[in-house]
Amino acid sequence: MRHETLIAVACSITLCTNTSAQSPESVVRSIDARAAQYATIAQQIWDFAEVGYQETQSSALLQQTLRDAGFTIDVGVAGMPTAFIASYGSGQPIIGILAEFDALPGISQDRVPIRKLLTEKNAGHACGHHLFGTGSTAAAIAVKEWLEQSKTRGTIRLYGTPAEEGGAGKVYMVRAGLFDNVDAVLHWHAGDENSASASSSLANKSAKFRFYGVSAHAAAAPHRGRSALDGVEAMNHMVNMLREHVPDRTRIHYVITSGGAAPNVIPDFAEVYYYVRNPDPQVVMSLFDRVVKAAEGAAQGTETRVEFEVIHGIYALLPNETLARVMYENLRRVGGVDYSAEERVFAEAIQTSLNRDDVPSLATAGEIAEFYVSNEAEGGSTDVGDVSWMTPTAGLSAATWVPGTSAHSWQAIAAGGTTIGNKGMVVAAKTLALTAIDLFRDPSIVRTAKAERDRRVGANFTYTPLVGDRSPPLDYRKAPTR
Repeated sequence: MRHETLIAVACSITLCTNTSAQSPESVVRSIDARAAQYATIAQQIWDFAEVGYQETQSSALLQQTLRDAGFTIDVGVAGMPTAFIASYGSGQPIIGILAEFDALPGISQDRVPIRKLLTEKNAGHACGHHLFGTGSTAAAIAVKEWLEQSKTRGTIRLYGTPAEEGGAGKVYMVRAGLFDNVDAVLHWHAGDENSASASSSLANKSAKFRFYGVSAHAAAAPHRGRSALDGVEAMNHMVNMLREHVPDRTRIHYVITSGGAAPNVIPDFAEVYYYVRNPDPQVVMSLFDRVVKAAEGAAQGTETRVEFEVIHGIYALLPNETLARVMYENLRRVGGVDYSAEERVFAEAIQTSLNRDDVPSLATAGEIAEFYVSNEAEGGSTDVGDVSWMTPTAGLSAATWVPGTSAHSWQAIAAGGTTIGNKGMVVAAKTLALTAIDLFRDPSIVRTAKAERDRRVGANFTYTPLVGDRSPPLDYRKAPTR
């Protein structure tokens, strides 16, 4: 649905008893009026491309934007220097909006529809978190203005959450009790379509396994050495055999982050980084213990020593149909992304590079996917999962990438660095803001969402973070050390 019809439709659905400046559709005009400013901020964060727990400039930029808009900022929360909470208002309900801003390491790309590395960068926003953080900030500011103008009681909070990509920043915020009094939480993510269904994800636990051996000359004195790399490779072999004997929907992946420097030097240090996933967090913990046993066996067999450091652990997303349906209706009112002629040329070039036979039509960027409810995990993992077990949570995807684009790809970085990404971000910001206002205006939605959350977690649920009691892994993106 195009913007020019949005106000009329919103007015026909919502209770239009306020003045124009106080009505929910005023947030749409507010976001549109600042769209260029938000695009500039998002693209600055795209340029920063800072990885988890190192997002100093990105976090500071979002904080300053919110501070300038009248928010109170609490910085460095839950032991994470780049984490923050921005608040406005007082009393209940308290509605939270999540904002991410970390980039992915090891992948970079220019703002062009052909493969072009940026040699000065070793990271890129292949998951669109530059848009995520900025779009959420835009929504929070628009809601703040509406609260102020309409004199509505309640609190809007923007949670600046670092290191979603493997660092589990939100888990440490949940563990610190920062969501304990929140009535509902909203979030969004970059994507190749516009959707707002109630679905789940995979629980996930990760660790770095570090093997220690004995160096020696690989040709002159191999008998004196004990290869740490042999330990890593033996572990990987055993884990790969383990795959035959795990529950359905399990995913195990690894990457060797350090394996030695020269073939003629037996490495006395090597490191492998593992993810273990399953829809059930209890199954994840059990599988992780089996991976640890493989590491211990590998060390014993190669006469090396192994230690491991848990990096992150996250729950599966807990769907909340009540909130999801409210968000879906607002996404339908806002509508999708309309490409200009120039954007269409860019998008067609991107689709050509995908090498797929099943590329969706570009028209899907302007459409809204059908709503559905599913308790089945849908592939990825997110630390939003832990938040969703503590308070009712709902999210959406907006078409910031060309239809058919995969996350964590150079094509995602490229589109996210253009007006295509900016337009999708505005769709998300409007949807989040309108949904938050619905929750402020109608307390029954929050009550029903809370009852659904309570029913889904069960009467005996006690939250136990999968990261245990470890401190946030602030150096997990730095080079391996002994």
